[in-house]
Parts: sequence; C-alpha cells; structure tokens
Amino acid sequence: CLALLCSPVIVLSGAALGLVLSPESLQETGPHGFSELLYALSSAANNNGSAFGGFNANTPFYNLLLAAAMLLGRFGVILPVLMIAGSMAAKPAQEAGPGTLPTYGWLFASMLLGTLLLFGALTFIPALTLGPVAEQLTFPLPQALPTAQ
Repeated sequence: CLALLCSPVIVLSGAALGLVLSPESLQETGPHGFSELLYALSSAANNNGSAFGGFNANTPFYNLLLAAAMLLGRFGVILPVLMIAGSMAAKPAQEAGPGTLPTYGWLFASMLLGTLLLFGALTFIPALTLGPVAEQLTFPLPQALPTAQ
C-alpha cells in the first residue's frame, strides 16, 4: 500500500502546495493552470520531470518542490518494495494448498489489471476533472451554420 499510495500522495499534495503557496508561476488561470501544475508534478514524481511550455518552473519554490517530488517519488516506491522483498526472502517456501490462487493464469492477470485500473481511476480522475475536463467544458459550443433559404 505504501508503494502504491506514494506517487498519488506526492502529486496531489504537491499540487495543493503549489496552488496555495506560489500561484504566480501559473501563466494560465483556472483549469489550464491546474493542468500545467498537475502535469509538472506527475512528471517529476513518476518520470523525467518535464512540464508544459507555459508553466514557469524556474523559480526557487518550484525548483525545490519538483526536486522533492522527484526524490520522494523515486525512493518512496523503492524502499517499500525492498522491504517487501526482504520480508519475502526471510520466509520459508510453502506448498500450494487448495485455497492458493495460482499466479500464472488469466484469473490472476485479470484481477491484477482490474485492481490497478480501479486504483488509478479512483486516484486521478477527480483531479483530472478539475483540469482538462473542466477546461473542455468551458469552451463555447460551436454555432450552427446558416442554412440557405
């Protein structure tokens, strides 16, 4: 649980800190600015640290925030996984019993995939509705073309 929750906690709490403490780096206001900040933190915590072109990340606050997100995003996942590996290495191997779920079939693969998709959806869809979805809903509807009479 620690390894799975580390990234969402870093991204969402970092976005909250950025919006409250240093909103002046956002060149866009509203949903697009939130999307810029959310993408910068998601990329720093999970990937290589890129950002949108309009996001001014070259300030001391955002340099430190994105560096902390990158550091915690890497080690916050690595350390719990190493703890799990150490715990599993210390346990003796046991025979499979009648209640053991085999990890090589389609049932395990589909349950694992479903759990990951559900966890990802419940974690990030609420934040995405504040950014890209809200921005799309603010665009004006296209006007109908005039008809020939």
